[in-house]
Amino acid sequence: MRSLLTVSAAAAALLFLPGALPAVADDGDGADRTFTIEDSRITESSGLAASRLHPGVYWTHNDSEDGPYVYAIDSRTGKTVATITMKGVGEPRDVEAISIGPDGNVYVGDIGDNLGGSWDHVWIYRFPEPKRLADATVRATQFDVTYADGARDAEAMMVHPKTGRVYIASKNEDGGGLYEGPEKLTAGGANVFRRVGEVPWVTDGAFSPDGEDLVLRSYFSARGYAFENGRLGDDRAVSVPLQGQSESLTYTADGSAMMVGSEGEHSEVVRVEVEGGGGGKASPNGDGGGPSSSSSGDGEEDGVSKHGTATGGAVAVVVIVLALLAVKRRRG
Repeated sequence: MRSLLTVSAAAAALLFLPGALPAVADDGDGADRTFTIEDSRITESSGLAASRLHPGVYWTHNDSEDGPYVYAIDSRTGKTVATITMKGVGEPRDVEAISIGPDGNVYVGDIGDNLGGSWDHVWIYRFPEPKRLADATVRATQFDVTYADGARDAEAMMVHPKTGRVYIASKNEDGGGLYEGPEKLTAGGANVFRRVGEVPWVTDGAFSPDGEDLVLRSYFSARGYAFENGRLGDDRAVSVPLQGQSESLTYTADGSAMMVGSEGEHSEVVRVEVEGGGGGKASPNGDGGGPSSSSSGDGEEDGVSKHGTATGGAVAVVVIVLALLAVKRRRG
């Protein structure tokens, strides 16, 4: 359930900032490039995870009210190449995140709380990433999750690529927290997640493949954090495109870029280069996250059309949102 601020901001972004997604040139076989999700069943893509077994394939899922389904999308075509049905789990409530661990398992985070953080527990589902891409029903393990400091709403779940430890970032308009799960998840009992850091409003996040960088995104921006010994270090702003309902983020399997997505029918997943072209560190704002800084003077930069980013358009969107909120207060 989105707040008025969230919905108004997303609508404003769509109405007043069209074409705010940076163009990326295609090369090679077209894998890991900007693509559109073609499957009409996927209308609320809320999470992304780059496959470890199938180059150029991304796992995603719908938000609430879809069922126990996970979809594999080929970035070369935008088409679904496998639909996985999870069995052995309860009825999903609000699936918000997906990640792949170093154990080769896919982790699905049923961690949203449409009641504003009042459910006494949420769930994580886990199943081995299929070696063959085809529609299949798989048995998943279900883990109960609680928070040491009480129920939380959350949309971001990240599995550390080296330790396999699961982290969740809670979602709150006044700022959330980063929560660390136990060393190993246990089925049949509560897995208590403990707060280990403070973060802004977060809709998704991802570790770099080397595990040394954590990027968390929101509707209008993203921040990168140095990550060492399970704790957040120095942070910086990261350049991401402004999207209508900014919901998902993952690194490519090789760490050369991030892929950021949005909800909606035929939503677009946009490639964003990272600093060093494979080092895994997300580019700070104005340095490699979008088009080159050298301009030809005709509205294009190095042959790539110049488009707005989250930082470039955020001011206009905030003004619009504040106006909408003021109107609502007067009417109330």
